[in-house]
Amino acid sequence: MSRALKKVQAFTLHEMLVVLLITALVVGMAFSVLRLVQVQMNGISSNYERNTEMRLLRQRLWMDFNAHDRIWYKNQDRNLLLVNGISEINYRFQEDMVVRELDTFHIKINELNPYFGAGSVDEGEIDAMDLFIGEKDRTRIFIYKRNAATSYINR
Repeated sequence: MSRALKKVQAFTLHEMLVVLLITALVVGMAFSVLRLVQVQMNGISSNYERNTEMRLLRQRLWMDFNAHDRIWYKNQDRNLLLVNGISEINYRFQEDMVVRELDTFHIKINELNPYFGAGSVDEGEIDAMDLFIGEKDRTRIFIYKRNAATSYINR
């Protein structure tokens, strides 16, 4: 019985190593691109979240300023009290957040300037407020209300 040796068609060891090397490079590049995309998406997400918090704070302050007759600011504890005949709302401007009753806005207020009758005041009754938000772009929020006659009479 003579069996003829037949050569089986196969890849050589060198060819297999080249294929593995090329595959490793392609997979490595794919993961690098995926990581770059994830970093960009996280940046976009955090930027969107910060802008949403800022818009919500601006909207809430506008609604509260125009719904309440009397507004007092206390500079010592950075406290804002809004009062009308029905309700009272309290804002506390802390170092990295603004707390309104049960709501918390995670925004850093760099500068807060209260005004009454177009003049700057340190504390007491106010009718306008200027807020500067953010470290890099320093977004400005200016909120004001029209005063009722009682604000001028009681002053």
